[in-house]
Amino acid sequence: MTTVEDTFAEVERLTVRPQFLFVRGGLSERRKSLVVQARLRTGARAEKATIGEGFTATKKIGNAVVRNRAKRRLRSAARELLPRHGVPYTDYVFIARMDTAEIGWQRLLDDMESALISLRAALNAGSGPA
Repeated sequence: MTTVEDTFAEVERLTVRPQFLFVRGGLSERRKSLVVQARLRTGARAEKATIGEGFTATKKIGNAVVRNRAKRRLRSAARELLPRHGVPYTDYVFIARMDTAEIGWQRLLDDMESALISLRAALNAGSGPA
């Protein structure tokens, strides 16, 4: 018997601004260390059963060194969690917050996992824009 935790989907990178703006119109979960936005794909991109991922950190987070560290930590955490907890045909954007670069690693993983689980439930229930 296959459970949700046993299924793994291929992950691809969001690369251009319109993809990020499309995801912004979807669902969002906020945690102390990050914000996760998700939206089901439409149109031509909806044909592939992959999960899209994008990462961003604004200048409010700090200088380039801090922003890059925050994004590296988000990428590493997403590499671990997104294949298990992400929904196929969905794009996710991970947004760094002030605490992302310094917060404990386990806390970052816990925050991301809880946000992904909440978004998965909302997407499966069909609530919000899709």
